[in-house]
Amino acid sequence: MGKKPNHLLAEKSPYLLQHAFNPVEWYPWGDEAFGKAKREDKPIFLSIGYSTCHWCHVMAHESFEDPEVADLLNTWFVSVKVDREERPDIDGMYMAATQMMSGSGGWPMSVFLLPDGSPFYAGTYFPPRSSYQKPGFTDLLTVLNKAWQENRDGLRQVASQLVARLGVEHRPGINVPADASERCYTFLAKSYDEKEGGFGDAPKFPRSVVFTFLFDRYRRTEEEPAKEMALHTMRKMAAGGMYDHLGGGFHRYSVDEHWFVPHFEKMLYDQGQLADNYLDAFLISREDMYARVAREIFDYVLRDMQDPDGGFYSAEDADSVNPYAPEEHGEGSYYLWKHREIEEILDPRVADLFCYMYGIEEHGNVHQDPLGEFAGRNILSQVHGLTEAASRFSLSLKKTETQFDAARDVLLQVRGRRTRPHCDDKIITSWNALMIGALARGSRILKEPNFLDAAVRAARFIEENLYDPGSRTLMRRYRDKEAGHAGQLDDYVNLTDALLDLYQSDHYPYWLLWAEELTEQTITLFWQEECGFFYDSVADARLKVRMRGTYDGAEPAGNSVAAHNLLRLSRLRARDDWQRMARRLVTSFSQVLDHSPYAMPLLLSAWENYNESPLQVVIAGCPGADDTEALLQAAEGRFDPHRMILLADAGENQKYLAEKLPYLESLQQSDKGAAAYICVNCTCRLPISDPEELNRQLAEVKGCS
Repeated sequence: MGKKPNHLLAEKSPYLLQHAFNPVEWYPWGDEAFGKAKREDKPIFLSIGYSTCHWCHVMAHESFEDPEVADLLNTWFVSVKVDREERPDIDGMYMAATQMMSGSGGWPMSVFLLPDGSPFYAGTYFPPRSSYQKPGFTDLLTVLNKAWQENRDGLRQVASQLVARLGVEHRPGINVPADASERCYTFLAKSYDEKEGGFGDAPKFPRSVVFTFLFDRYRRTEEEPAKEMALHTMRKMAAGGMYDHLGGGFHRYSVDEHWFVPHFEKMLYDQGQLADNYLDAFLISREDMYARVAREIFDYVLRDMQDPDGGFYSAEDADSVNPYAPEEHGEGSYYLWKHREIEEILDPRVADLFCYMYGIEEHGNVHQDPLGEFAGRNILSQVHGLTEAASRFSLSLKKTETQFDAARDVLLQVRGRRTRPHCDDKIITSWNALMIGALARGSRILKEPNFLDAAVRAARFIEENLYDPGSRTLMRRYRDKEAGHAGQLDDYVNLTDALLDLYQSDHYPYWLLWAEELTEQTITLFWQEECGFFYDSVADARLKVRMRGTYDGAEPAGNSVAAHNLLRLSRLRARDDWQRMARRLVTSFSQVLDHSPYAMPLLLSAWENYNESPLQVVIAGCPGADDTEALLQAAEGRFDPHRMILLADAGENQKYLAEKLPYLESLQQSDKGAAAYICVNCTCRLPISDPEELNRQLAEVKGCS
């Protein structure tokens, strides 16, 4: 590490601060760096990553802490560091450029720019010296400096052509292909791993939107394979090493096809989306395992990822750093166990039970370990279930479960004394919103009021620290008592979606009002009227191209979420203009949906929803009363992600709803007490007072929903 700080020391991003004492003269993205490049006639080296990125750490240690590399960078280039999580707009444009130039992408991203920001060369991780036919970073810097000195016109031509390709104008869509959903489903079915679950080969990622698409298809068609592909994959994920069996929560992805060896980093956006998926799986299957996993995800986030003021942190690293304890240093070390450790900590009989269930071996259970990272240690992965363990150890199922849970608690406490991985404690609006929405749903489905309390606290945190009610604008990031960076499309639409889930949880009309305000501002800031879609970000003069995401990946594309929001709000607030906008939005992606329908499964779900009759279940009753709660729980007990559950409380909420939906004004309790009304296209059936009858009738009308 360098002794003197560079220009990153005043930044708030943990990723930028990790590099604040590098000998590289780093600058943050901004006027100072671009002005220096222009004045000194130097190209820009742009390095993009994030604080819990393993290969970012590797390149930092190998190259950016190396005085020789730093001298080359400081002499020939102006070096700029960007946290991709703070500035996904910068990351999105240069990632597209990197993929065009190199055929792949990833982090750390290494991009070389003209002084005006146009890219002319890009790659990802580079070793410090050439090896295994991969160019070394020092050699690359030498070659690019030579090209800058001797062939600048050639570099400008490359940059100009690349920017032109990135900036190809989108054409207005015409029609969504009639078979797009079917082809998406067929692609997933063909790529499905029937034995291990998941789609495609290793590495396997938990792509949450695929589960959403499959569950929604099952709701519409009752095709068992759609449901089983999702449920089987989620069972395998929860049993494998990708799941934290002691502390709850999912690691980022599995490097193998068995969901066994994970990349150990934990991301908030995964926890929020996967908790939502497991809630859906529980509603569909009624299997307690899915509810347990969702609850454990929430417990993990509330225990380890929540700021004292209510927001949620971004991520936990894969690596632990403890140079004084080698066993606590490196990838996944916080989560790994030696056989003898478990024997020393637990009673012998309980240790045997635990090792049997989790496949713990004396010499370690990772048999394919080319880098030797897991030598002699074990990844917890559920090899045998409680029933098998009870039979093997001649115990009752209850006794087995009690001993097993006690062992988990003890080992979690012991693990807590180890060196924890680095926590990226910045608070991202978009990712917090994903967690807020999941907690709100979880409070209803799991009957856990504390989850709703946590969701409300986090929403209030965003309102107080990241939202300006005067301008109705959001900020992207909060850390160390400072909000920074303009909100992106995903911040606006994910928060809107979360507020709608909050509204369905406590029926407080303020959340609905705020969701409307955010939607109006989203249209003002991001809507592209000519072609009918939302840009991913507000304009930045230095970014040559304003992007729109065309892939529902680790995070859903902002336009996919926006389409769902517009449909929900158009039906709640009688906004025909927003319904038409939702249609235009989906149609604007017709070329993507025609060429690669599997790229945007969440958008396809929105399109299917657009073509269905809206279903609303209105519960007329006193808030908190037993009969009202019984009907609300019955309505919540059936899986239907597009159905809206409304409360006619004879008070503020009903009055607010009836402003736009007049038919709600007359709905009231029956002589028997609270009453439920099933309404399709604003036409309601006779009131229902019995929860079981409500459940039966909802089963009848699900095809219309």
